[in-house]
Amino acid sequence: MKILMAEQMRRIDELTVERCAIPYLTLMETAGSRVVEAIFDQFSGRKFEQFVIICGKGNNGGDGAVVARQLWLRKSGLIEVCLVGSIDEMRGAARTNMEIVRNLAGMDQSLRFVELCDGGGELESRSGRLNGMVVIDAILGTGMSRPAEGAVAVAIESINRMKKAGATVVSVDLPSGVASDEGRFIGLHVEADLTVTFTAPKIGNLINPAAEANGRLVIASIGTPESLIGEESSWSGGMAWMELIEECQVRDWLESSRRGSMAHKGATGSVLLLAGSSGKTGAAALASGAVLRAGAGLVTVATPGPALPLLVAQADSEVMTEPLVETAGGAVGVDAFETIVRLALTRDILAIGPGLSSAEDSTRQLVRLLVETRKLPLVIDADGLNALAPWPAELKGSDEFPVIITPHPGEMARLMGMKTVEVEADRVGMVRDLARRQHLIVVLKGSRTLIAEPGGSVFVNPTGNAGMATAGAGDVLTGMIAGFLAQRSVPALGAVLAGVYLHGLAGDLAAAALGHRSMIASNIRDLIGDAITMVAGEVEK
Repeated sequence: MKILMAEQMRRIDELTVERCAIPYLTLMETAGSRVVEAIFDQFSGRKFEQFVIICGKGNNGGDGAVVARQLWLRKSGLIEVCLVGSIDEMRGAARTNMEIVRNLAGMDQSLRFVELCDGGGELESRSGRLNGMVVIDAILGTGMSRPAEGAVAVAIESINRMKKAGATVVSVDLPSGVASDEGRFIGLHVEADLTVTFTAPKIGNLINPAAEANGRLVIASIGTPESLIGEESSWSGGMAWMELIEECQVRDWLESSRRGSMAHKGATGSVLLLAGSSGKTGAAALASGAVLRAGAGLVTVATPGPALPLLVAQADSEVMTEPLVETAGGAVGVDAFETIVRLALTRDILAIGPGLSSAEDSTRQLVRLLVETRKLPLVIDADGLNALAPWPAELKGSDEFPVIITPHPGEMARLMGMKTVEVEADRVGMVRDLARRQHLIVVLKGSRTLIAEPGGSVFVNPTGNAGMATAGAGDVLTGMIAGFLAQRSVPALGAVLAGVYLHGLAGDLAAAALGHRSMIASNIRDLIGDAITMVAGEVEK
């Protein structure tokens, strides 16, 4: 599913009017109706006695006016429309819909209309418990470019105050104060319980911290043909799309890589995992177990010889091992290069990093050499990435032998030669830049994990939860991606998207069973099969 910028959304609306002869009034009518439908669907069983719709002067306010009229038609209780500003300042379809509400309010006491030129008045007079009230934020939507001030700022503060008093808050398109084209806030912002966005999600609906303000997110069609969305296929400035990974995409990939009836372990993919060191064998055990649960037929862990006994005790019985020459620090170094290359000749994928250690120059030299001379796709994580930081400008991936890296923000900062806070401030820009510049597939882990490919497209993963902030969760992801790649290594992107999505889904299943606080990485690993069958259904049974 495409993720749209505000300018793209504006252009798509224009194309819908021009090509389909659907008037703006009709688009607005449909948008408002979808908000009302979402309210009653998402909060079914709850009884609301009063609806307060707080509208801005633009199209978002026009959507709010439609919401009010649709609620009035349903006889939903007391409906109050509070316009932040004057109706004389409105234009086009938004003004038409607001005038309809004002006229109806003069005929029926169950519908009220008031202009709040100072943003206060009616709103600021409310107090006590407001459990039976729904407050609808239709102030700004995607149209915000600078911090709220004056009447708009007062209105946003009032909405949040009413929420604290028990009201349910619903935002139209985006919570007011959220940047549409970035995952950040612009000054004061509304904290919604539900956000109904139209046609496609915006960046501010999906990228944290801004996405936290959306509450539940509903993506509603208002009648725009998919072909028009596809036509607007580039960002301003020629940059590529962003997309939300959908379950159907993952299901299609699982179907395309399904085992035939004549399959055997040598035909279902094999992985060589360079992982583990003295005191860090658990990471190798978790990653190797994830490789097998993802469906690869074979996995071999190459690790320092003295670490093997503990690894064998921790890993699944099905995992094979190979001893490597140990450095003085208990890791592996360049002396192990020839052995690793020999082992890799009989494998489909090489994964490097979990528990590897990167403290010694010899280890760093080894990792660099393996990437430079690779003859198969690589997955690099953890200490494998630290061994390459900052990422050498001359070290690039390729379509034939793709390189997939899976940094968390701290590792990404080291790769980019900057601070973690700088990465967090522009996660989309950072992941896209590194992927394009070095021809990599970059998986930037975190809340709403991002995946960028060499062409510049960025994918947002909707699965996963805060409970996955636990030691070893990234090692499980490395194993899953390597295991999926081994089954169908080229093109690599589909396997990476499937791995990230299903890793998050396995984490969601673990959280549902154990809660965020108590789940650990092995719980995620053990639920990989459940996540796959949940998406693929009978195909995997």
